[in-house]
Amino acid sequence: MSGPVLVLDQVTKRFRTVAALEAVDLQVGHGELVAIVGPSGCGKSTMLRSVAGLTTIDSGRIVVGGRDVAGPGVFIPPEERHIGVVFQDLALFPHLDVAGNVAFGVPRGERRSSRAREVLDLVGLTGLESRYPHELSGGEQQRVALARALAPRPDVVLLDEPFSHLDRNLRMEVRDHTIEVLRAAAATGVFVTHDQEEAMAVGDRVAVMRSGRFEQVAAPETVFHAPVSRFVATFLGEADFVAGTRFGTRVDTVLGQLPVTSAGTGRCEVMLRPHELTIDEDADGDGIVERTDFRGAVVMHHVTLSEGSRIRAQRPHTEPVKAGTRVRVRPVLTHPLVAFAVP
Repeated sequence: MSGPVLVLDQVTKRFRTVAALEAVDLQVGHGELVAIVGPSGCGKSTMLRSVAGLTTIDSGRIVVGGRDVAGPGVFIPPEERHIGVVFQDLALFPHLDVAGNVAFGVPRGERRSSRAREVLDLVGLTGLESRYPHELSGGEQQRVALARALAPRPDVVLLDEPFSHLDRNLRMEVRDHTIEVLRAAAATGVFVTHDQEEAMAVGDRVAVMRSGRFEQVAAPETVFHAPVSRFVATFLGEADFVAGTRFGTRVDTVLGQLPVTSAGTGRCEVMLRPHELTIDEDADGDGIVERTDFRGAVVMHHVTLSEGSRIRAQRPHTEPVKAGTRVRVRPVLTHPLVAFAVP
C-alpha cells in the first residue's frame, strides 16, 4: 500500500481522571520501525495495547492497513486486526512445541506447518521445531515469539519491551538479530522500550513520550542532537545546560561564544553533551573536577565552574584528571548547538 500502514489519529484514553493517552497522533509507513521511548507510566504500553485491541480507546481513530479498527462506532477484535504482538513476557504456550507455538496464529486456510518452517528458518531456529519452551534458552524463546508474531503475515508487528528479560550481552545480540529479521521480512513495526540507547539503535524514527503525549517524533540523530525540549534532551542522553545571552546564532557563555542552530536574542540556555566538552589541567582555569566516573574507553569528569554551573566532560581513559584538580573546560564542537530560551 502507498499510504501509512498504521495511523493513530487524536487517540485518547483515560483511566478515571488520568489521561494515559492524550490526543496522540502517529503514522508508520510500510517497512518502517518506530521506537517508542519514555519514562514508566507515560502511556507507552497503553498505546500498544490500544493498537492491538487489548484496550479500548475513548476517542480518536486507529487505522491498520487502510482499515479503521478503532474509532467512533468501530471496534475490531484483536484477532481480526492483522497485528502480530511480541509481549514483554513472550507468552509462549508451554504445552505446545516450537512448531505448534509458531503455527498457532496462522489462518486455517494456509498450510500451517510449511509457514511455521518458513518463519523458523527466517529467525534461525530450523531443527528446533519439536522442542518445548522450557527446553530453550532465553534468546531462543524470544526468537520463537518473534516467529509466531510474523507467521500470520501481519500488517503491523508490535514489540513491547521484548528483551527486558535478557541479560545485557544477550539482549544486544538478540536485539540485533530481531531487527535483521524484521528488515528481511519488510515488516512494519512499533517497538516500545524504556532504554534510550536501544530506541535510537532500533528505530528508523524515535517517538519520545511524556504524560500521554509525544514530545518529539523524528530520526534518532534529530532527537539526540536537536531535541525540542529540555525533557527530550535529558531523557535521550546525558545533557548539561549553560546560561548565556544570544546574539543571532551565537551565544555568549562562561565557556566562550558558542554557535547555535536558531537565531534570536536574549537570555537562553545552551545544551552541551559530555562528548562535546573536554578539560585541560590549568592552575588558572575556571573549573574544579569534583569527581570522575570510569566508563571503559572514556572517563567522565564532573566539573563545577567558578560561577556555579555543573557540567560533565569526557577524556580518554588513558588521560584522566584527578578529583580536586583545577581545569579549563574547552568545547569540542562539530556542529551548532541547541539553545532554549529563558523567560
